[in-house]
Amino acid sequence: MASSLTKDTAGAPSGEKTFFGHPRGMATLFMTEMWERFSWYGMRGILTLYLVASVLDGPLQGREALAASIYGVYNAVVYMAAMPGGWVADRLWGARKSVLVGGIVIALGHFTLAIPNNTAFFVGLALIAIGTGLLKPNISAMVGGLYEGQSSARRDAGFTLFYMAINIGGMAAPLVVGYLGENVNWHLGFAVAGIGMALAVVQYVLGGRHLGDIGKEPAKPASPEEKRAVLRKVGLWSGLAVLALVADIVVGTYDIEHIVNVLAILGIVVPIVYFITIFRDPALTNEDRPKIKAYVWFFVTAVLFWMIYDQSGSLLTIFANNKTDRMIGGWEFPASWYQSVNPMMVIVLAPVFAALWVRLAKRNREPSTPLKFALAMLLIGGSFGIMGLAGAAAANSETGKVTVFWLLSVYLVQTLGEMCLSPVGLSLSTKLAPKLFVGQIMGLWFLATSTGNALNGWTTKLNAPLGDTLYYTMWAIIAVAAGLAFMTAGKKIRALMGDVK
Repeated sequence: MASSLTKDTAGAPSGEKTFFGHPRGMATLFMTEMWERFSWYGMRGILTLYLVASVLDGPLQGREALAASIYGVYNAVVYMAAMPGGWVADRLWGARKSVLVGGIVIALGHFTLAIPNNTAFFVGLALIAIGTGLLKPNISAMVGGLYEGQSSARRDAGFTLFYMAINIGGMAAPLVVGYLGENVNWHLGFAVAGIGMALAVVQYVLGGRHLGDIGKEPAKPASPEEKRAVLRKVGLWSGLAVLALVADIVVGTYDIEHIVNVLAILGIVVPIVYFITIFRDPALTNEDRPKIKAYVWFFVTAVLFWMIYDQSGSLLTIFANNKTDRMIGGWEFPASWYQSVNPMMVIVLAPVFAALWVRLAKRNREPSTPLKFALAMLLIGGSFGIMGLAGAAAANSETGKVTVFWLLSVYLVQTLGEMCLSPVGLSLSTKLAPKLFVGQIMGLWFLATSTGNALNGWTTKLNAPLGDTLYYTMWAIIAVAAGLAFMTAGKKIRALMGDVK
């Protein structure tokens, strides 16, 4: 991507060039994130379809429901890994090293998926989860470090630019990986995703000199005693998990849904435990405590948002595959290509929203962060209202299929909601986080996605018995009600946020 470099813009070291008016280090993080997201969204774009077609046994409807559950819980595990990943950066390695190691592990995971073997497939998924946990929260924390001491609006604009990187990679990935996976070979698609991750690592190493000292050292290095205590706990819980799995297999009761259910429960329990831990930490000052309380409100709202939003990769992909007319002339385009629609829309809308927030801020008319979150919930609810109508249209159609415009409308409304919540939430996390907890608070932000997807391990199973119309309409009503509730509580939340805008 063209760098559009100029000299001596605010936010860059003296004499250093900038990246679209932002610190030069943003170019390094931008390109690294772009290629990492290419690998992630490429793999994710074909994951549900691969599970239905190649891995799971049983009747088609049963495979689809289980595939949707596995997809949701796997997403939950990936984002749940952001919590220990944030801890590793804050207490052991620093963000810089954590991102590098994470990128290498992710690349190894994708190349493992390319091996045509079911065991290798699940090992590859595990490696990607571990690597993403190290990379995702810490590269975002490093973006926040580029804007230390700068205005809230400028930081928001920087995170919106960074969000563009996510969506450029996310747009290209399903077109390339999805086509190869669905039309040539699933494992070739996974291999191409691995090449994207390898490019991310190369870009990160080559551009590291532009990051200065950001992320080089842990914010609060762990003592040897703390390291040993954590190691003991990790060993204990890992051992118990392995023993439980072995016992389940030995007695002949093993079912993959047992793992799905356990991980779904973890997705709910972990954030609760983690918030309790932060509130009990003596390092948390009285000044920062109300800000963490405010963050709880944003976290819970984000959970519901991502629970609905991330069904695009499971139930909506299945809807695209089975109930959407994808014919262009005499050619049927891959269902995974729908996964490029949202990133494409974000690329168009992100600069508009970034400019809008800055312009409104100059006029003291920028919506508050609570209002932005409330608008996001109203929009995500509206998108599932459209899906309810699409389900009814498909049921009443002679072919059982609807035109592409139904899903395109859903993705447009979801994208508008996403622009009100996701880049704003990333920026908010770095602003509300106490300095000693930045990596872990960023991990909590990604954990909201994890918890939402963990709930999807259960909620998506309701689609089959309820049917599309009732299922999507139900969640639309819940989301709109949550948006109105958040709007009502906005004044109280702003008071808790203190000087953070």
